[in-house]
Amino acid sequence: MTTEGLNLFVVDDDEAVRRSLGMLFLSRGHAVQTFAGGEDFLAVANLYDGGCVIDLRMGSLSGLQVFDELRSRASALAVLFLSGNGDIAVAVDAVQNGAFGWLEKPCDDERLLEKVQQALAWSSAQSARLCARRAADALWQKLTPREKEVARRVAEGKPNKVIARDLAPIEPRTIESHRAHIFAKLRLSNSNELDRFLRKHAL
Repeated sequence: MTTEGLNLFVVDDDEAVRRSLGMLFLSRGHAVQTFAGGEDFLAVANLYDGGCVIDLRMGSLSGLQVFDELRSRASALAVLFLSGNGDIAVAVDAVQNGAFGWLEKPCDDERLLEKVQQALAWSSAQSARLCARRAADALWQKLTPREKEVARRVAEGKPNKVIARDLAPIEPRTIESHRAHIFAKLRLSNSNELDRFLRKHAL
């Protein structure tokens, strides 16, 4: 899986650290942006494409607050914490709550680069899943409320007569019409594909 062109962000309130890590990542071909604080990062970063946030130390908005904000926005970005001795417990707690990982400072450059590459690969896959979910949800929202009711029963393999009885008063011929509209709107061919579609995207 390629990670070329993915976003890489360094957030730290120490300019020397930002410059050092920025040069390291640039020297290895990564497109990197640096930020002095979490507010600046959240204001301009694309949170839904694949990428990785390297979080060290920041000002008024802490790394954990930024991480919580990314989670609340269902961001595809992987969060990698670099922590000092006093921050290890906090970093471990963040990982248990969904952060990609943490490394203790000082950290070897090669180990950091390897971890970042892993984070970018994970985030690329996560971004693809989110993109597919958004596309599926957009298709699903094209259905009327009645078509959604019919779709769920079609996915269960119920025949038109049974669905018509479940949703009475409604005629089986109307169910047949709904079924055709559902398959056309969702770009599916049969009830098996519809069942997989609903399960895959948790609709």
